Amino acid sequence: MRIRFFVHALLLGLALINSALAVDIDSLPIAAAVPGGVALVPTGGDAVSARYRNERVLLAEHEGTQYAIVGIPLSAKLGEHEVTLRLTDGGQTRRSFTVTDKKYVEQRLTITNERQVNPNNEDMVRINRESAEMNEAFSSWDESLQPVLRMRAPVEGVRSSSFGLRRFFNEQPRAPHSGMDIAAPEGTPIYAPAGGVVRATGNYFFNGNTIILDHGHGLITLYCHMNTIDVTPGQRVETGEQIGKVGQTGRVTGPHLHWSINLNNTRVDPALFIQD
Repeated sequence: MRIRFFVHALLLGLALINSALAVDIDSLPIAAAVPGGVALVPTGGDAVSARYRNERVLLAEHEGTQYAIVGIPLSAKLGEHEVTLRLTDGGQTRRSFTVTDKKYVEQRLTITNERQVNPNNEDMVRINRESAEMNEAFSSWDESLQPVLRMRAPVEGVRSSSFGLRRFFNEQPRAPHSGMDIAAPEGTPIYAPAGGVVRATGNYFFNGNTIILDHGHGLITLYCHMNTIDVTPGQRVETGEQIGKVGQTGRVTGPHLHWSINLNNTRVDPALFIQD
């Protein structure tokens, strides 16, 4: 009996330690339970981890309430969705939220480099290699970092293409726009909107010069089409530190920064995180 009690107490103690994984945050993102949006799901306060669509979800404490902060993919069906919670007593429960509709407009662009629209076999080998590298970076889960959920935009400029646009390149349909485009003159400095660790850099076929920055607990940002990259993989950067400059590398029609935000390995609307 004593051994069983000791084991139960030990497991409960470990669970309570793990409950610290619900990080304290100063601000929440804007709630928008739509495809490409963010759901703020109250957990009841006793969750030590959360999962949605087989991906781990950021748990956060804000003003005395614990939330699962869920990134919803653009492909999500409308209706009821569930988050699975693991509790301090070792049990599990579910919390539901409802995804409602949002209409995204179309955008039609003309790309002069035909290979940027219809890559050849050699290009596809490169694209697949780069995709695997980026996917590995996007799957990072670093509990040593403190995520910040309201940020300043990483560059000053005109927001030229919104998240979720249904895109057509040379009249051919392509995947919806997965980030925010900010138009600015080539060479304009780009600053880290929050502290983090550089997970990957490279010159990629579609994205051009690119940085992937990890802010912890599944919050990861992406910066594309840069002129210069001023950081290296593994480097720790602070809020406001320059990480590069605006360019027009990769598949572009002019100089701009493509900025994406990922939660639970899902691209979500950066506008929900901007502290204007």
